Amino acid sequence: MQSLVPTQVPTCPMCKAAAPAPDCVWRSQRLPSSRCQTRRQAAFSVSKQVTRRQSHLRSATEVKNEESQTDASDDGMLKEGEVYEVELVKPLGIRFARGSDGGAYVTRSDPNLGNTDTMVQPGDKILKVSASFGNDIWDAINYGQVMYAIKTRNGQVYMQLKSNGGDISVMQEAETPASKQFKQERSGGDYGEGTREMQSRNYITRKENERKRREMFDDALDKFKQKDIEGALVLFEEVLGMEPPNYLGDDFSRITQIFRVSQYNISCCYSAMNQVDAGLDALEAALRSGFEQFNKVREDPNLDNLRKNERFDKIVNQYDEKVIDFSGLKNFFGFGKKKS
Repeated sequence: MQSLVPTQVPTCPMCKAAAPAPDCVWRSQRLPSSRCQTRRQAAFSVSKQVTRRQSHLRSATEVKNEESQTDASDDGMLKEGEVYEVELVKPLGIRFARGSDGGAYVTRSDPNLGNTDTMVQPGDKILKVSASFGNDIWDAINYGQVMYAIKTRNGQVYMQLKSNGGDISVMQEAETPASKQFKQERSGGDYGEGTREMQSRNYITRKENERKRREMFDDALDKFKQKDIEGALVLFEEVLGMEPPNYLGDDFSRITQIFRVSQYNISCCYSAMNQVDAGLDALEAALRSGFEQFNKVREDPNLDNLRKNERFDKIVNQYDEKVIDFSGLKNFFGFGKKKS
């Protein structure tokens, strides 16, 4: 849509008044020429004042920007690539996700969720983390290992992080020429080569990721059976981190089955390590995600250590809805009774 163009009104070249200007000596010779000269000098004087004011405003803006940059550095804002350290008491107010490189990245830092630090920002990468026990510091090899270290840590959690300046692209799929073309076609309502290539590539990528997750899941099961509980736990955490975004199953589920089972197996790992609190938290997360094999939960010997805790029954009963005996209700209200 095009707006109307304002009509150009002819003006006097001396006094700038709209023509005709009867009081302008240049147009009508009714007034002395000093009238136009006076107006021109006045306009020049105003223009000079405006120029000085704009110069002053620019200087004030530059000073304000410098002050804001100084304040930002004083508030603990870090530059991209800068490495820093934090040591926090659990529970942490930080949430993590698996990046495209397999590393652990910060997705959220909220003091309402637990303890955190103002330096920690979304997109920052974990470089080092304190070991589960003792004073050792581990290099952050992958997401699963970092999650295992944090969840099993007794006492304060040490982390060395690298600031990414708020950039979270590493946790998102990289944009390709096909994806760009797909977005252009979608915005234009077209279905072309970019859309077909994008759909084909997404299908191949999804199947490849499913294969990798299944292999990782099977390896974790083997490690658990071989009593390598820590190794199994790290791999199960990796499986959780590979959960596809915006998943929608054939049954309209938003969470994959392998995620639910892996979350349950994590609770079994913690139980085997006698990490009761971490195991109960993992069990609750499994039930919340849709794991519904309640008989197995109540009878699985791998959860014996968790079952001794009073929280166990509260968690299970919260998600295991009691089955209503409708026949009893019918008899109670008199339905279905034979007439005498």
